Amino acid sequence: MRTLAFTCGDINGIGPEICIKAINKIYQPAERKIVLFCPANVFENASQVSFNYQIVNEYNLSNINPECVTVVDIGKFKQNVGNPSRDSGKAALLSIKSAFNLVQSKGADAIITAPSSKTAFKLAEVKYPGQTELLAELSHTKKYLMMFLSDQFICGLATIHEPIKKVSKLLTKQLVKSSLKVLHQTLMRDLGNKNPKIAVLALNPHAGENGKMGREEIDSIMPAIKSFKNNFVEGPFVPDAFFANQLYKVYDAVLGMYHDQVLIPFKMMNFNSGVNFTAGLPIIRTSPDHGTAYDIAGKGVADPSSMIDAVKWAEKIISNRRKS
Repeated sequence: MRTLAFTCGDINGIGPEICIKAINKIYQPAERKIVLFCPANVFENASQVSFNYQIVNEYNLSNINPECVTVVDIGKFKQNVGNPSRDSGKAALLSIKSAFNLVQSKGADAIITAPSSKTAFKLAEVKYPGQTELLAELSHTKKYLMMFLSDQFICGLATIHEPIKKVSKLLTKQLVKSSLKVLHQTLMRDLGNKNPKIAVLALNPHAGENGKMGREEIDSIMPAIKSFKNNFVEGPFVPDAFFANQLYKVYDAVLGMYHDQVLIPFKMMNFNSGVNFTAGLPIIRTSPDHGTAYDIAGKGVADPSSMIDAVKWAEKIISNRRKS
């Protein structure tokens, strides 16, 4: 039996809708318990609910009906569907913190987070650029990695939500080495790959051309690769040729240097099925690989496929961690 804690995400986006649609598809009381952290007013205004549920003010085993999905009311928040707001940022933050507390106390096995908005976080004066960084701080984790999972392609990011102009300064040998360590450990422990091979992408065009187009490969990336003696990591590869020749199929995972370098090809292949996973945390957290989709919020047309896949990957990781 597994217990999954869902967060509502940004209540003005598609988060509540894809949570409900995903739960409609995957809820089976004999296989998994589900706890959804969401404002009751938002949940009750939602449509397409086909599962039995109970709404409670706090999660307590003594008041939980095992035959129902448990909706934990995190308070009343005003909706303005299609637009980020202070309330939507506050609700997203509270749902994440509540789900984290439940998992940390062993009340649930994993968190499935619906998409949140960086703009709404800013309006709510939340200091974190995203859920990844928030969960890392909540769990007091210094060495973590944003990863993206699919059956076709697995990748990690050396830098996450950083402006391009800052990436070069952030790419130290230590950062690349630490990212590779987390990626390698995650492939073995969480994904069950006992002998993984990792490809590392270059930062500069043509991998810097021996320093003519930048020295990051010489000063940081290659030294980090060479620091590993067991040859599980190779590179740095020229990114355009790497993807054009489909070399990602040869490796178990790819480490990219910045956000869009790997997310453009990843989302081209997996936009409705890719999963965001925060590697290196003591808790398990997965999420869809897309955003709040304000443009279609409230229209009932959001695709829950990535949310459903987030559940599948979370349960795979739960199973692998229980074995380790």
